[in-house]
Amino acid sequence: MSKEYEVMIGLEVHVELNTKTKIFCGCSTEFGGAPNTHVCPVCSGMPGSLPVLNKGVVNKAIAVGLATNCDITRNSKFDRKNYFYPDNPQNYQISQLYYPICRNGHVEIEVDRAEGVEPQEMHSLWKDEVTDGKVAEITDSERTEKGKKIPTYKKAVRIHEIHMEEDAGKLVHDGFTDETWVDFNRSGVPLIEIVSEPDMRSADEVIAYLGKLREIVQYLGASDCKLNEGSMRADVNLSIREKGSTEYGTRTESKNLNSFRSIKRCIESEIERQIDLIESGEKIVQETRRWDDDKGYSYPMRSKEDAQDYRYFPDPDLVPLVISEEWIDNIRNSRPELRDEKKVRYREEFGLPDYDIDQITSEKALADLFEGAVAEGADPKKVSNWLMVETMRLMKETGTDADKLKFSAENLAKLVKLVDSKEINNAVAKEVFEKAIFTDDLDPVKYVADNNLSTKADSGELEAVVKKAIEANPKAVQDVLDGKGKAIGAIVGFVMKEMKGKCDPAQANQMIAAELDKLK
Repeated sequence: MSKEYEVMIGLEVHVELNTKTKIFCGCSTEFGGAPNTHVCPVCSGMPGSLPVLNKGVVNKAIAVGLATNCDITRNSKFDRKNYFYPDNPQNYQISQLYYPICRNGHVEIEVDRAEGVEPQEMHSLWKDEVTDGKVAEITDSERTEKGKKIPTYKKAVRIHEIHMEEDAGKLVHDGFTDETWVDFNRSGVPLIEIVSEPDMRSADEVIAYLGKLREIVQYLGASDCKLNEGSMRADVNLSIREKGSTEYGTRTESKNLNSFRSIKRCIESEIERQIDLIESGEKIVQETRRWDDDKGYSYPMRSKEDAQDYRYFPDPDLVPLVISEEWIDNIRNSRPELRDEKKVRYREEFGLPDYDIDQITSEKALADLFEGAVAEGADPKKVSNWLMVETMRLMKETGTDADKLKFSAENLAKLVKLVDSKEINNAVAKEVFEKAIFTDDLDPVKYVADNNLSTKADSGELEAVVKKAIEANPKAVQDVLDGKGKAIGAIVGFVMKEMKGKCDPAQANQMIAAELDKLK
């Protein structure tokens, strides 16, 4: 590569809001229903049907706008975006072009600083447009991971607008019969589209920005943001230009991105593709491209449309939306604690290390579980350890999301207390935990009692087993007497096996040491 290039990336992020009913009708938004069972005349586009706006959608859109530092549009309205496609029953989509609900926001992201690579500053063309003229500036920072300081940088990504709209249906293609079926269950599900400015310069910045948006929306309770279920989708707008140039490059839009991994791969591939075209003297075509994650390749879908191609006009069936100051204040005052605020509180209130806090707060469901268990009287650090080690291990092994865990905060607190009181040892606790985490309302105390798992064995029984272990392991006994302290492990292991794990290892160790002292 003979020249230096600057990458400009902006995102259009679609988030399905988790209201119980659709944006303009009373049909269920539940994911996974039988095809075409969550439909009515409104969301299936029947002639003469009239939409009625769901106030809950507006509330959630305003909440996201406030949390992303947006200005709320006091007088908003809806427009019709006209296009013809099989999954669009009305032949238009109700959206917001001229007066979106939120505008001019920003979120701050933190990105690991790659060794030897400096993040590119915003071009001066954009700095004057940024809030206070400072939001786009890059600042040095660091994060702590397992006691190690990792250099990072912070920057803000501007949000151009957030608008409300309805989702389209879903096309399902049968490769065997070569037929395509239409499911309108998703048609009319409420969306917000979060449109950023082209402020990102790398795939890592894009992933950090998406992670930040996902975190904010999840903590607000506005959506589960599951990319694999389509409740969060991102289209990547990317262009390349020579470094120092003030002209925008020709951009492409990449679609079909359903994981952070595929988004990162797609961006890196598109950067390479555009640079190769420029270097070979070819022109970049403004188009929409579809990413094939299996092949690691994108291919053109259609030329990129402009707004006039959709023939937008105000929706005649929906009245203008007037947002009062009281309405906004009510939403602002009822906003839940966001992750950044929670992290500060955990550090001050519980004294947890930064790494623990990052792990616990990475998912709102985990943070809720932590706080609930601590409120039940469990030790914060011990609850944190259970979440960071066993919970995350089991989630990874089983592919389970945090919000699908069955273990209640009350039962997690009971388990921690059972270990603290030496009612059960760690091995038994892990066994109980693996059973309880995926079982509704499994009470650890009852489960331990029903399955005779208590480690509080009769002292006479344990003493007899200890003496048996000493007699059965003469070599280990002699090694311990000769000063080889680690050899006691063989004797402890024998005891634990004989007791079938229902014994406190520390108690067994103490009793063995006492018996061996008699032999000296």
